[in-house]
Amino acid sequence: MAYQRRTGGGGGPKRRFSRRKGCRFCGDKDLVINYKVLENLRPFLSERGKIVPRRISGNCAKHQRKLTTAIKQARNIALISFASSHSKVD
Repeated sequence: MAYQRRTGGGGGPKRRFSRRKGCRFCGDKDLVINYKVLENLRPFLSERGKIVPRRISGNCAKHQRKLTTAIKQARNIALISFASSHSKVD
């Protein structure tokens, strides 16, 4: 029985590797993760109100956990909405 040898020229799309983003909070020690400071939380929310994942935002694991907690706290006291407003079509 003859086996075909797989070569590296497969049919899938090529993966692009870019430079990894650095954590914004590790780079700038003046930035504070606090549920009251909405200017620091807004860039990490999508337009639909979801929390941006770590692989996209570039945060380290430690700061992503703190950021998630702060966003949830801000949502619970209604500083940030849970989701974007639904437009009802009549």
